[in-house]
Amino acid sequence: MKTGIKSWPADDRPREKLLKKGAGALSHSELLAILLRTGVEGVSAIDLARQIIEKFGTFRNMSHTDMREWKEFKGLGPAKIAQIQAALEIGRRFREDEVLSARQKIASAQDVVAVIAPQMRDLKTEVFKVVYLNSNNRVIDISNAATGTVNHAMPIVREIIHAALQKFAAAMICVHNHPSGNVAPSPEDRKFTHELAAAGKLMGVKLLDHIIIGDGSFFSFADEGMLG
Repeated sequence: MKTGIKSWPADDRPREKLLKKGAGALSHSELLAILLRTGVEGVSAIDLARQIIEKFGTFRNMSHTDMREWKEFKGLGPAKIAQIQAALEIGRRFREDEVLSARQKIASAQDVVAVIAPQMRDLKTEVFKVVYLNSNNRVIDISNAATGTVNHAMPIVREIIHAALQKFAAAMICVHNHPSGNVAPSPEDRKFTHELAAAGKLMGVKLLDHIIIGDGSFFSFADEGMLG
């Protein structure tokens, strides 16, 4: 008896279902099965996708995972894992692209967190990003300033200021994550913030905020009155 996806009625096959009804009509497992394309002997792509969803629960939990966490799935090699990770990263970047294309106006720390937190909250290493703004506080660009280890990534103040001047930015907001989930600023965070604010003032680029993102929470230097 055939059990592969090709033996299913056309309307029940994930790819055909997507083309006919749209991606929104598919379950998590069906979407993942399209990325996998094929299963292994005795296990269809949809069954393999269900096993993966059952293990991780959500797409968010699949992101930034160690390769060892995928070894239990028979027939899931580096190529397929890379496809899944690439699709997850595309999803995370989609929101940021929307903001850039719309030149969204930033009015609060929460506005920045809504855009950037989905990309940063699950990272295993520290990453610094800078949001560059025009004189109306609308986003010009969002770029990485530094990537470091689990505990430390220190961006270079002069490079951030140089980038701001190149982009003709009037203001900037610095954002980084704490992989530990604890959003309390470290002494290094405080020192960097004061140095960047001073350099920005000297060059006519205002530092509006420095935001630290954890797991489900954030810390705003501006909200806490700590920009000096």
